[in-house]
Amino acid sequence: MIDYENITDTLTKDGIIILPNFLDAKTTESLYQYVSTLPADQFDSAGIGRDNNFQINHEIRNDVLLWLDGKEPCEQAYLAAMDELRSQLNEKLFLGLFDYEAHYSHYKKDSYYQRHVDAFEGRSNRVVTTVFYLNNDWSNDDGGELVIYQNNSNEMLHRISPTFGTLVIFLSENFPHEVLITHRDRYSIAGWFRTDRPF
Repeated sequence: MIDYENITDTLTKDGIIILPNFLDAKTTESLYQYVSTLPADQFDSAGIGRDNNFQINHEIRNDVLLWLDGKEPCEQAYLAAMDELRSQLNEKLFLGLFDYEAHYSHYKKDSYYQRHVDAFEGRSNRVVTTVFYLNNDWSNDDGGELVIYQNNSNEMLHRISPTFGTLVIFLSENFPHEVLITHRDRYSIAGWFRTDRPF
């Protein structure tokens, strides 16, 4: 049972919440089995920037991605859960979230993503970021942690292992973050709740 009141209260207070075992294990495992067996040529190199500013820069990030299209039953279950979360955030926090976009992220061995923010203040329609992890038996030696920083500071707020079933939710404009170098294949779903305001 998802405690939406805890989610909204914590986001209001801290701007970030970490939720172990967000979905049932069967759905999470199905997502992992699906994405981890896809041919490599279905993934695109991840870039930075959007529209005319988009570029591939492997000095900053070198993961690959595939956007969810909702055709697989496991994706449908995940997107339904995210839609319910969107409704709850709107009802309790009046955020005006209009839709949700998400992609699989595959970090191969030695991949990383340097410190960045998902949305610049007042310049994006991304409001709330989600990251959902699909990795079984992750150990500290595997690396690949998500590090979240205090805004305008090098103070580390959280260092999160990408463990199976964990969902991280945070306000997109408020928290610089990075993915540390991973020492094995690492899978996640990165997503953003958006408003319908223009970029």
